[in-house]
Amino acid sequence: MNETLSLGRIAGVRVGLHWSVLVIVALVGVALARGRFPAAHPGHSAVVYWGLALVTAVVFLGSLLVHELAHAVVARRNGVQVDGITLWMLGGAARLHDEAPTPAAELRIAGVGPLTSLLAGGLLAGVAAGLEALHTSGLVVEAFAWLAAINILLAVFNALPAAPLDGGRLLRAYLWHRTGDRLRATRGASSAGRALGWFMVVTSFLAVLYGRDLSALWPALIGWFLIAAATAEARQAEMRSLLRGVPVSRAMTPDPVTVPATATLTDFLAEGPFGHYRHSAFPVLAADGSVAGVLTLRRVDATPPQARARTTVHEVMRPLDEVVTAAPEEPVLDLLPRLESSPVRRALILDEGRLVGILTLADITRALAWPATSTARGSAGPRHERPEHPKET
Repeated sequence: MNETLSLGRIAGVRVGLHWSVLVIVALVGVALARGRFPAAHPGHSAVVYWGLALVTAVVFLGSLLVHELAHAVVARRNGVQVDGITLWMLGGAARLHDEAPTPAAELRIAGVGPLTSLLAGGLLAGVAAGLEALHTSGLVVEAFAWLAAINILLAVFNALPAAPLDGGRLLRAYLWHRTGDRLRATRGASSAGRALGWFMVVTSFLAVLYGRDLSALWPALIGWFLIAAATAEARQAEMRSLLRGVPVSRAMTPDPVTVPATATLTDFLAEGPFGHYRHSAFPVLAADGSVAGVLTLRRVDATPPQARARTTVHEVMRPLDEVVTAAPEEPVLDLLPRLESSPVRRALILDEGRLVGILTLADITRALAWPATSTARGSAGPRHERPEHPKET
């Protein structure tokens, strides 16, 4: 989930908001300002209801952030790098760069989330009780009571033993500890996540069909997200299992087709799409043979046709400092997150500054398409000759 607005760093962790956070604010605002608050404490103006509802929604987002920060802090203490946190429509997501090294670490990282929400709910309930004892406005007490209840509900829901919920992580830690097989444990937690998701979808649609309550569609949306996320998690685990220990040099396309920085775009286009330049992105070489950047067809296409004869590749290429680079011996798994977030979706493979290959997501996909027994052989298995034509880059 890519962030739309960066909030900087909190406790050393990059935090951002996705645009869909507005959906949370809108839903909570409407539910409280036009539902719960007027029903529990009538007689106030619409401005008061809406103002308190929006403040409550923001505090709720803050509680989601605290939940994810707890995951991030514990993950770092257990040696897991945290790429960042993004709040979005269905809550929050802490992006962990690596997996937990042991079942015990997985247990600690996953368990702290629901525990934090539970503690937050208890604290907010105590504040609500204290404000009521001080005879504070019933509307304010109602807001704190709602926040306490929603955090406790969040803790209980997240503790359900189904991926990608925190309870699914706890289930995976247990299965991992019992079987000693991380992949098998992930499959089990993902199956539980899909089962829970389908249960929510089916029961939600039955509620709409027989109860004619459109608000019941919200659990269906959450259930559909659980199904998709659990499936993606299982696929990612399969991918990590296949790629673990594989160096970039085994997955890359060696000796990629290059283009000189001094060539004009007209000369470049004259060689494609059926000639020498038949791909969609090319490493660019300077006059001294060093790598200068990457040229993409998208950037060429953005140049007006009448200007291409006098525009050089160097003028429109993406410079090297904006391109992902890696060494041949670097593990593919370490490179993959950078590759996925790169706008070019390619990495140039450099050996002491010399271009030796290029790696794309398509290269990795092709490797994963081979039967697991073939990829597991490694260097001991039969060697296949490289095809006559270069792979698509």
